[in-house]
Amino acid sequence: MTFPQTEFLFTFILLVIVILTLITIKKAIRKFSFVKAIEVNRRKVIFNLCFFIIYVIAGIILAIIWGIQFRDFTVFISSVLAVLGVGFFAQWSILSNLTSCFILFFYHPVRIGHRIQIIDKDYDWTGEVKNITAFYFFIKTDAGQNISLPNSLVMQKGIEILEEKQAPEEIVETPLQDEPKPANEDES
Repeated sequence: MTFPQTEFLFTFILLVIVILTLITIKKAIRKFSFVKAIEVNRRKVIFNLCFFIIYVIAGIILAIIWGIQFRDFTVFISSVLAVLGVGFFAQWSILSNLTSCFILFFYHPVRIGHRIQIIDKDYDWTGEVKNITAFYFFIKTDAGQNISLPNSLVMQKGIEILEEKQAPEEIVETPLQDEPKPANEDES
């Protein structure tokens, strides 16, 4: 039995590339989220999605490095995709909500704390964005209702970002002072 030196070398190179890629992506997402003032919880969701994709790609490359036959690999992948396809078809909204979360994170100007109005002919959803998670968009309306909407629904509706609510200025009453009387008036 021979020692598989080339497989170990390629595995080590792949491991180094994966670690460098993870560090680079983490720094890039962190920098982007600070520039766009994105909340920590939303950043964690995007980290997890990116890391999952990188791990899957690295696993496929690792399987190829260690000599899994392409024919066997395609049979395995097609079987896994068939099972996942049936599962995701039954729960397609899960996949669309995760995709919508990714789009909301990178490309949508709405942030937590913004006052928005979701444009819908049936409902008046105007309020403050409280949280955006992997699956749901949470709003506290002006009427005091807490509403959670699926991210995919938020992507389908138009959103108007409203100006921040201005607190009414406090009116400070000053005590009235006696006004001086003009000198030419007669006193009766």
